[in-house]
Amino acid sequence: MNTTLHYQIPKAGSGRTISVFLLDTGYSARLLAHLRSAGGSFLLNGTPAFSNALLQEGDHLTVQIKEKKCSAQISPSPVPLSVLYEDEHLAVINKPAGMPVHPSQGHREDTLANAAAWHYRNQADSFVFRAVNRLDRDTSGLLLLANNMLSSCILSEQVGCHALHREYCAIVCGKPEPSGTVSLPIARKDGSTIERVCDAGRGDPAVTHYRLLAYNKDTDLSLIRLLLETGRTHQIRVHMKAIGHPIPGDFLYHPDFRRIKRQALHSALLRFSHPITGASMEFTAPLPEDMSRLFPGDYDLLSPFG
Repeated sequence: MNTTLHYQIPKAGSGRTISVFLLDTGYSARLLAHLRSAGGSFLLNGTPAFSNALLQEGDHLTVQIKEKKCSAQISPSPVPLSVLYEDEHLAVINKPAGMPVHPSQGHREDTLANAAAWHYRNQADSFVFRAVNRLDRDTSGLLLLANNMLSSCILSEQVGCHALHREYCAIVCGKPEPSGTVSLPIARKDGSTIERVCDAGRGDPAVTHYRLLAYNKDTDLSLIRLLLETGRTHQIRVHMKAIGHPIPGDFLYHPDFRRIKRQALHSALLRFSHPITGASMEFTAPLPEDMSRLFPGDYDLLSPFG
């Protein structure tokens, strides 16, 4: 969606060009190129300006970010959408298990993207779907959307420098150690476009920390909490299988559906800085019913790692 931002230039910004000031504020070079090509993107003290204009302390800079594209291929569908928080810059969604994030063959109108297009269907601007973090179709929990080009740029940078803090809960087979770290590189499995394996020779570095929350001796299942240092495809699923504690209900890595009909993995916590205000943002999502029923009782899902 289109966005207008206002900046009062501080002393530190005096003598800098608009471009340099915005780069220091978190704009990417790509976004600045878009703003230059769009024309009319900058107002300095109410007057149109070029990006090489010099700033002085106390100046008022207005930046108008106008979308040039839209997600026209995503059709709005009245799919239920659990919105935990939203403003003009971002939205935090609690995604149910079984909902794909993006449309694909066989899932054209039942995805989170379709639900978001419906949710924002009445806005005057073009709708662009931007998911900041990734969740598999059968993984439930927290997903972050960027609602404009600047928030997407800044939040993506937070992902790249590991400033977007993600924690998960999972049910695994057997009883792992009370806590541990899995540091095993992950690569695409030979002959498969989807499946991943641990491969020290050609894999990308991947680190997962886990902590045991509860063990059910009757089912020989454990509830664990996980903290990711990296975000490789299928990282948790592959790492837990590699140490002998696969996730039940996982059609790729452990297709045991006796206790649960989907991979028992849930995005439970997201922590990040607001892309515009810099405020600390934290959101949690409780275990869904299909996971919580396997571990009735009281335990602290989100106590600090230590």
